[in-house]
Amino acid sequence: MTAQRPVTLITGASSGIGAALARLFASRGHALALVSLSDPQLAQLADEIAAGGGEGAERPITIEVDLTHRDAGLRIAHTLAWRGLEPEFIVNCAGFGLVGPAAELDRSEQLAMVDLNVRAVADLSLRFTDSLIRRRGGILNVASVSAFLPAPEMAVYNATKTFVVSFSEALHRELAPRGVRVTVLCSGPVPTRFQMRAGIRSRLPRLLARSPEFVAACAYDGLMAGRRVVVPGLGNKALRLMLRLIPRMVLLPGSRSAMRYSTKPPAQPTVAAPARRRPGGAS
Repeated sequence: MTAQRPVTLITGASSGIGAALARLFASRGHALALVSLSDPQLAQLADEIAAGGGEGAERPITIEVDLTHRDAGLRIAHTLAWRGLEPEFIVNCAGFGLVGPAAELDRSEQLAMVDLNVRAVADLSLRFTDSLIRRRGGILNVASVSAFLPAPEMAVYNATKTFVVSFSEALHRELAPRGVRVTVLCSGPVPTRFQMRAGIRSRLPRLLARSPEFVAACAYDGLMAGRRVVVPGLGNKALRLMLRLIPRMVLLPGSRSAMRYSTKPPAQPTVAAPARRRPGGAS
């Protein structure tokens, strides 16, 4: 039996932070498996990475799958096994958000958000633990500084990111003795398709905003160093500390006034790693 080859599995890789992470992992010599819905940008990214690696460089494999479907993890596992691959690193970057009062938003869309932002992250983080232990690899889960803030009109989205932080921190503790690094990325505002298509216009200071490339570099370095939580940028680190000190009764009304949303709803919900039929940006 031929030994399986290691690969870095990245969801939400078609744009934004996911694409920046894909380029960075590739530049450090990792073979890649990129997961998304059918999206021309995904194939373009794979071609770009192959071309940038020089003659004979391995093109990342692309897996087109809807991560909101319950069998998505199994389909990914079968595709990798068929190609003789097993994950060494897993990067869960796929996610989408909806803006508006939870009671008024479409319930099925909000449940799909939970499926993608929560269930898919847990599934892929746990499904390949045997290979991660064997390879002494790691998991990078993408959350947000919004995980530390209950925000009216983004109630479900922020709650899903809170799950990602809690889950990742606990998994970090559990898997560290077995040689597996688990890191959760909590970035501030990042200019991606996510915010543009969700209709979010932030009032937060510009000093909190960081480029996808900067965020990806911080995340990669943190993962390889075995850090539990990565918060890119001094402004976002200060914000995280401040949120710990402010009472929730003050945070709740304040969090709503910190964001300014477009009065016209976006034409489509925003998806970081396109989920189902919706195109998207970064989680």
